Order: sequence, then structure tokens, then C-alpha cells
Amino acid sequence: MPGIGKVEIAGGNVIVTMPPVNRHEHAVARLCRQLTEQVAKTHPGHVAHPGADLEDPGLGRLRCPDVMVFPESSLEGPDPALRPDEVLLVVEIVSRSNPENDYLTKVEDYAAMGIPHYVLVDPRDGTGIVHSQPGYAQRTPFVFGDTVSVGPWKLDTSVLLTYGPPRSA
Repeated sequence: MPGIGKVEIAGGNVIVTMPPVNRHEHAVARLCRQLTEQVAKTHPGHVAHPGADLEDPGLGRLRCPDVMVFPESSLEGPDPALRPDEVLLVVEIVSRSNPENDYLTKVEDYAAMGIPHYVLVDPRDGTGIVHSQPGYAQRTPFVFGDTVSVGPWKLDTSVLLTYGPPRSA
């Protein structure tokens, strides 16, 4: 349907989001580019990829992270979505319209799925959090401009833009 961004399932609910704004996609492109260069060295055969679905049928969760790192061969299989045990990292860019989803629900979901690293990037105020360790017991906040460590990778957040003031109609 036109105007539909992503469809996810969490907590027994179907969640439909609006398409992302350009600065959201700018962050996705910049982070993917950085991760692609590093992942090729640290995890040959893996990719940093936007837009794939991630499903955990046991938890009843279907998510579509903004960026994931996983084996490229996973895209060759017949399954419609990746399995959590294939994914090393998820990145979510916080939306203006539903930030609680990224800060609360997705943290719980990705931790329950056993995803080793979850990076939350918030262009609303130029901040973020790197979640790692089992259950995301380790949370490292950052501000745009910092270089942050995520597992074996480093992300230069100086390339990210805030959303800025909303455009007037």
C-alpha cells in the first residue's frame, strides 16, 4: 500500500509505520557504509544490510531493523525472514512519531532474541545507546560526534544529522 513503511509484529499486535524521512535514511546509508567496510574484514561473508525482516516465531516477533549484520548467504534461503541466531547486530534509527518502540519494546525484543548488539540512534536530539552483553546489561550512551565501539566495529557518529525543527505546513 502506498504510504506504508514497515509492518512488524510485537506483543500480539501488528505495527504499521509510516515511511521514514530522508534524514532517517541518511543515517541508515552512512552507518551501512561504515559497517560494510569493517564487516568485510572482521566477518568475511557477512553484510551490513538495510530492510530485511527478522523473525522469532517462538517469541511471536517480526521486526524490520533499519540495519542488520548477518551472513550474506542467509539471503539465499527460502525463508521470508532472517532468524535471530544469524544476526550479530541490529541498528534502529528512532522515529519522531514512535520513539517508545525503539527505546522500550525493541530493546526487550532484541535482547530476548539473543542479538549480541543493538545500536539505537536518535536523530531527534543527536544521541544514542549501544546495547551489548547478554540481555543488554551493558548500555553505553553516546552523542553525535563520538566514535563508538560496537563489538569489533567502530562507528563514527559525526556523519549523522539530527532531524532539526519540523517543517511548517
